[in-house]
Amino acid sequence: QVRLVESGGGLVQDGGSLRLSCAASGGTVSTYTMSWFRQAPGKGREFVSGITRNGDTTYYTDSVKGRFTISGDNAKNTVYLQMNSLKPEDTAVYYCAGRRGPYIATINDYTYWGQGTQVTVSS
Repeated sequence: QVRLVESGGGLVQDGGSLRLSCAASGGTVSTYTMSWFRQAPGKGREFVSGITRNGDTTYYTDSVKGRFTISGDNAKNTVYLQMNSLKPEDTAVYYCAGRRGPYIATINDYTYWGQGTQVTVSS
């Protein structure tokens, strides 16, 4: 059973940066497609960024392109989301998720989920 634990969230000012971490146990992240989702208050959970197995390809939702970077560290079995130039609209709970398939797919295709980490961007 794969277990995912997020960390790195917090309160930051508009324009600031945070790096989220997703540490995995019970499985090797490089063999899974890993993604970050977020859920703002009163809204549904949305895709933010994903990285396919072995880090072959990365994807970003349009609103974070050029500001966020997803990466993986095989030695630490951890996936990161570097978030720069943060905006108040980035405020949400951020979730790490993993799936065995080779594609980013849809939210319902993800089997493994972390507990989430809160990111709050103040204006």
